[in-house]
Formats: sequence, structure tokens, C-alpha cells
Amino acid sequence: MKFLRYGEAGSEKPAVLDSEGRLRDLSVLLGDLKGEVLANLGALRGMDIDALPLVEGNPRLGAPVAGTGKFICIGLNYSDHAAETGATVPPEPIIFMKATSAICGPHDPIVIPRGSDKTDWEVELAVVIGKRAKHVSEADALNHVAGYALTNDVSERAFQIERQGQWTKGKSCDNFGQIGPWLVTPDEVADPQNLPMWLKVNGETVQDGSTATMVYGVAFLIHYLSQFMTLHPGDVISTGTPPGVGLGMTPPRFLKPGDLVELGIAGLGQQRQDVIAEA
Repeated sequence: MKFLRYGEAGSEKPAVLDSEGRLRDLSVLLGDLKGEVLANLGALRGMDIDALPLVEGNPRLGAPVAGTGKFICIGLNYSDHAAETGATVPPEPIIFMKATSAICGPHDPIVIPRGSDKTDWEVELAVVIGKRAKHVSEADALNHVAGYALTNDVSERAFQIERQGQWTKGKSCDNFGQIGPWLVTPDEVADPQNLPMWLKVNGETVQDGSTATMVYGVAFLIHYLSQFMTLHPGDVISTGTPPGVGLGMTPPRFLKPGDLVELGIAGLGQQRQDVIAEA
């Protein structure tokens, strides 16, 4: 099933896609796609979707999960991406946090922050936790997944690398975390380690990869992270990006106002973002 949230920012309602790709309102059945609801999405599988109210028009889409407590990112998780940035594959996953205030809808604009001249793109597979996970085994890890989503881990490279301190400040600006359009349940994702993914800037394909080249797969990442922190329903893990980011180009290439970014992952939908400057 494909779940989503629609409406103005801060006032989104839950919805589900019907067999014809139309939005059906779920707010008559549940408050929002968050918390313990995410652990029980399977219970909705047998419902009569066509009996739910049809959402008319073309509303804005928000992130397909609400109430995210942690937005955890994995760095240098594709060997070919590590190579293009001049880094080596880490012996353990590189973990950093992205502020949850960066989360926005899949088609909301990329906002270049004040003082930025190195804003970059990263198409990534996001994993949404559905069931509390603490010290879980790798074999059991995928049983804690509510679903998968597409995300753009937008990054300001000067803030991230050239300034002092941690990567978080280069990853957490407003509108640096587009998620969606859908939260796709695991039964529709046969293998999270075999998903083609791509990203275009102004119509030019710059990233063309697959989750098959991840260094650390989804199950291992959930297992690994759960050794250090409890993962709660609604937490998001962004699992890394394939090669083709602006930082890795010769010369490096970064986003500017007026650019158009489009990205997608097979089975998880597509995003489209205009690039604008912060007011």
C-alpha cells in the first residue's frame, strides 16, 4: 500500500492511493500517519479503499510520515560515492543527524540558505521505523520497518565540510529534507537492496544508481543503530546516496535559484523541486 499526507504545511491529513492512483482520505479512520499507527498499517490492508472519501483536485503533499523524532543519516554508504568525494569506505557506518525541522513535502522547494554557495543534491532511500527497535538482530531488523520512501538529502557543502564542527549544520537547513510522495509498505518492496534510483538537474541526469551498491544494507543499519539508540515509530533513516553529487564533479557544481531538481526511486515515486533563495 502507498500512504501519503496532503494539505497545507502543518495541517496535513492522512491518505492512501487507490488502484487508479487517486487519493483517498484516511482521516475518518485515523488521526495521522505517526506513532503506533505505523506499527499497524498492515491492519488497513483489507479495507475497502474505494469506499473512502475521494480527495479532489491536486493538493500539496506533505512528508508521508508525521511525528518524526529522529532523522538519522548514513554518510558515505555507497563505495562509488565515497570514491568521487575522495573518501574511503568507512569500517563502520558514519552516522549523523538531520534536524527534523528540515523535513518537508516531496515537491516543496529547495531553499538555498543565506550565505550558501555550495548547496548540493542527494537522492536517497529512506526507511521509516514502524515498531520500536532496541538491540535487534540483523535477521529481525526488517520486521521493524513501517515502509520505505524517497528522500532528497539536500546538503550545503561549505557549512558541512569547510566550517568547524559536525556535518549536521550543513544538512539541517529549512527544506533540506524532502520526503515522499509515498510511504510504501514493505510488501510492495520485494528487495530494498535492488532499487534503481536517479536524480536530474535541469533535465540532465546526474545520479543514476541503485541501492544494490550500498556498503551497509537496510537490515544491517537498523540492527547497527539499535545498538546505540532506541528507534521509535516514525523515526527516519536516510541510507546514503550513489555517485553524481555536485561536490564530486570536476569542477564542482552546485544549485542556484531557478534550477529544477527531479528525482525518483523505482516503486517509491518521484519528486520535483524548484530551487529558490531564502527570503
